[in-house]
Amino acid sequence: MPEDNRDIKADITASADSGCCGKHADAGSGREQADTRKIKERTQQEYKDLIHRLNRIEGQVRGIRGMVERDAYCTDILVQVAAVNAALNSFNKVLLASHIKTCVTRDIRDGKEETVDELVAVLQKLMK
Repeated sequence: MPEDNRDIKADITASADSGCCGKHADAGSGREQADTRKIKERTQQEYKDLIHRLNRIEGQVRGIRGMVERDAYCTDILVQVAAVNAALNSFNKVLLASHIKTCVTRDIRDGKEETVDELVAVLQKLMK
């Protein structure tokens, strides 16, 4: 991430109401809008943890590509693919736990019960 984007991210995070998931933003503009996608303002620590996990997963996938390019043995590749799947599942668990602890609980307190339906739909997709 370019340095100026880190500064913007730090400013957003510093001013964020802890864990807000209900604000809407025009994609990429940072301006709040009523009819666009939801955003989640994360703490610096949560942001760093998620990015670190994704960077590790990206490295694992690149490693698998290298194995294919070097004609590695199939089972060796499959073991590495299983490791990537486990890392993605771990990422999902961390993100889901954060979502439930912040966004879902806040929306329920605010009377936005449609958030429960949204959570159920996401869980159904994750459990396929």
